[in-house]
Amino acid sequence: MEKSKEIIEVLNDLVLINNDRIGGYERAVKELKEEDHDLKSLFEHMILESQQIKSDLVQEVQVLHGETEKGTTEMGKIYRGWMGLKAIFTGASRHAILSNCEYGEDAAQKAYNKALETEKLPAFLREMLKNQQETLKVSHDEIRDLRNQYV
Repeated sequence: MEKSKEIIEVLNDLVLINNDRIGGYERAVKELKEEDHDLKSLFEHMILESQQIKSDLVQEVQVLHGETEKGTTEMGKIYRGWMGLKAIFTGASRHAILSNCEYGEDAAQKAYNKALETEKLPAFLREMLKNQQETLKVSHDEIRDLRNQYV
């Protein structure tokens, strides 16, 4: 039973990180200028990506008879507040928005690295988390590459 509790906690941490990611991209969409259609489309894709990942995590928590965490992490709330404040001072430039998004993507990668360090994680969950992390890494790299275009 203790093993299941630890696994539920790990999965719920990733649910919260994906909630942070969803909230961060929703905030980023609000900061975009009308002509930033390409970024809006990209960010909406990333929101859907995290919603699907979250759905898969929630399903596994339920299989383990756990209760799924709601909301976001404290750091996610602080980050989104900082992102809004920074937008006021930077004028929400493409570079600033993409830099903020990359910061969030870095946090997601760290969360997945930490989760994958869990020794009691069953092989099928470890594989699922590695696949999710790889999906998020592709998005991270896309954000980074776009940010680098606006230096």
